[in-house]
Amino acid sequence: MKVVIIGGVAGGATAAARIRRLKEDAEIIILEKTGYISYANCGLPYYIGGIIEDSNNLTLQTPQSFKKRFNIDVRVNNEVILVNSDEKYVVIKNLLTDEIYQENYDKLILSPGAKPIMPSSSGVNNNKIFTLKTVEDTFKMKKFIQDEKPKRVTIIGGGFIGMEMLENFLNLGLDVTLVEGSNQLLGQLDLDMASFVHMKLKNLGVKFFLNTVVSKFEDTENGVNVLVNDQIISQADLVLMTIGVVPETSFIKNTSIKLGMKGSIIVNEKMETSIKDIYAVGDAVEVTNFVTNEKGLILLAGPANKQARIAADNICGLSSRYQGFQGSSILKLFDWTIASTGICEKQAKQLNIDYEKVILSQNSNASYYPYGDIMTIKVLYNKDNLLILGAQIIGKKGVDKRIDVFATAIRARLKATELVNLDLSYAPPYSSAKDPINMVGYMIENIENGLVQQFYLEELEQIKNNNEVILLDTRTPFEYFRGHIEGFINIPVDELRQRIKELSPHKTIYVMCQSGLRSYIACRILSQNGFNCYNFAGGYRFYEMNQLNQETFKSKFNCGI
Repeated sequence: MKVVIIGGVAGGATAAARIRRLKEDAEIIILEKTGYISYANCGLPYYIGGIIEDSNNLTLQTPQSFKKRFNIDVRVNNEVILVNSDEKYVVIKNLLTDEIYQENYDKLILSPGAKPIMPSSSGVNNNKIFTLKTVEDTFKMKKFIQDEKPKRVTIIGGGFIGMEMLENFLNLGLDVTLVEGSNQLLGQLDLDMASFVHMKLKNLGVKFFLNTVVSKFEDTENGVNVLVNDQIISQADLVLMTIGVVPETSFIKNTSIKLGMKGSIIVNEKMETSIKDIYAVGDAVEVTNFVTNEKGLILLAGPANKQARIAADNICGLSSRYQGFQGSSILKLFDWTIASTGICEKQAKQLNIDYEKVILSQNSNASYYPYGDIMTIKVLYNKDNLLILGAQIIGKKGVDKRIDVFATAIRARLKATELVNLDLSYAPPYSSAKDPINMVGYMIENIENGLVQQFYLEELEQIKNNNEVILLDTRTPFEYFRGHIEGFINIPVDELRQRIKELSPHKTIYVMCQSGLRSYIACRILSQNGFNCYNFAGGYRFYEMNQLNQETFKSKFNCGI
């Protein structure tokens, strides 16, 4: 059996190694158009920033090491320009010699990845404007920084790569401006959670623009002018484009291989394309969302490796199935960790899912143990079947542990109320006896049992304008004095039983505290005394961060000129 694999990064290299482990007698050829295989895409920003010092650490394998260990013929700088699925051969161009040749195959795996999106903006073709996708891109930018010693950088796009590069550029001592076309950074988050990120950058003095689409780049003696509607919003010595990627499938458009969204390759659970004996994996394929059963693209190394193993298994006669993605991701941003899994609230709304949400602030470890820090957690669940839809967490410590528990719970199809039953490890340096995961479960259990009703940030303005309700802040007088929402009266929870007659039993009471715990206790006191009350999801801390975000980003060009 002869297997030809197009693409030698995460998906292609994994598939090749798996086939060899299953079929010692298979002939395996990897065709990779760049000069490197099996490289660590996710490590590229940290090499530019100097965190990874040795460039050799970026490449997990070389053509030589792959040949020695796996007896696989790896050909770098060889680009497939045509696939003939009828006669089962590919046409290849050697990019170093311009030689054109062909290879036949019994099985073909497509793992071409994705290519960076470049805007149609005038002046974008400039040697000071970079993308970051390959090792070559990385070395090119690294050399430019070393040789030209830029002082000002503008990043276009506030996704994963944009944020990672922002941190690494700042670590190099560069002045960084970030430009994002939507109303928030990190689109995998909801805006209310992204607000924490916005304020983090603002407090660090980072200049960035939201709701801003660049219309033009001008090359000048003093660098690159970045313009929006003829207005210069930044001047840069280096511009990095990170506005997204699209599947690299132009070379198969002459075939009858069925394509899906954004030119992606349609595959089944076995990673088979619409053409017999042709498989596809990685960034270029359209796959199913495990949570929603909707089709989508997932641009992460973990799913690519899983898909590659599945394709290899099926090629070698094993029955393996890809069960969909849920988009679990994590990001380091200075001393913060930002993580998510499943879908966010805006996706749930778009899909018309009947959902409920809980928002809480919890210590990463026991409150009496030093060095802990607060995590902000947002969890969605389906009101019909109680299945967890998604989770988002922002904090300094313990975020990775909790997001992986949520990811596992989603995959295991645990009901949100079953989170209370999870037997999680506990010691004061790491958690509390009631882990934040358990606390989420307790909150949801209380909601579903009718022990508490919630109101939300988006409802607050309407509620404040209702004269027939009582707005109650149950924090201490000192907390209240430091900052409160207009219209809320202050009765600390510890005084509520003694002062309950100050409240009219004929009015609905909307209750708030710093994080939601004291206001929940207050709601239990009130409801058992005949009051109709609602607890504010997220607490004043959550409100304050979002209010500051709104006040900061009112103009078209935010944080800047």
